[in-house]
Amino acid sequence: MTTERLIKKYANRRLYDASISKHVTLGDIRQMIVQGEHIRVVEDKTNEDITRLILLQVISEQEQFGRPILTTQLLESIIRFYGGPMQDFMSRYLESSVETFMKQQESLQQQVSQMLNVAPPPMNTMAEMARQNMELWTRMQESMLGMFVAKPDKAGKAPAARQDADEAKPEAEPPAD
Repeated sequence: MTTERLIKKYANRRLYDASISKHVTLGDIRQMIVQGEHIRVVEDKTNEDITRLILLQVISEQEQFGRPILTTQLLESIIRFYGGPMQDFMSRYLESSVETFMKQQESLQQQVSQMLNVAPPPMNTMAEMARQNMELWTRMQESMLGMFVAKPDKAGKAPAARQDADEAKPEAEPPAD
């Protein structure tokens, strides 16, 4: 892995990569991340770390085009955790899940590489390993997410218990005009 790259965001909304002395785009930042680089983005005047904000913008841009990773149902479920007692748990769970998924992918790639180097590729063995990994991943996701995501009824509505709980929450008063 490379060292952390410092990106500065200026008042004119332009991003500047200090390591190469060049302005960059969100697409450039995405490419850096894909290549395994670590970045840190700071406001030029305040030196405030805004890395998470920029990474969320990169994700948002990616979600607008092509096939999104984050479904509407998943995003709604995540939003429900903000401010709740399980917010920290959900954060750790998502991070752990992605880390586990990445480790599985790396392991699968190593196994495939070893098989290809040793003998002609035994496609049936490789397919079986891929199927087992996917089943394991699917079961783990279903069991963990099942604890957090209320399954909609036939009409697509959340269970009444969740609706009642949401209605019982005090709403913030609108700002005075």
